[in-house]
Amino acid sequence: MSVYTKTMFKQNLNSRFWLQEEDGARATLELFALNDGRSTARQEQFSLLFRGDPQKIYGQRLYAMGHEAIGELELFLVPVGHDESGTVYEAVFNRLLKRAS
Repeated sequence: MSVYTKTMFKQNLNSRFWLQEEDGARATLELFALNDGRSTARQEQFSLLFRGDPQKIYGQRLYAMGHEAIGELELFLVPVGHDESGTVYEAVFNRLLKRAS
């Protein structure tokens, strides 16, 4: 499993990711926001918001995804909003930075 960092997503904010659909087709999602969480010296917390097609709502689950610069990855997406501009999905990260002594 790859390590996903806030920096890697921040560098690719406002870019397009693809999502692998169950039928093999690919959908496009735009990473439009990166929100800071309550990070500490031991852990990094952040969330990502993606916007997709307003005509399609994907259920909450783990998705195979990809990005031109990042490569292939898996993200657990949760639909959190929907309007005429698209469906919004959130991926939340809580990553341990240092082991406890």
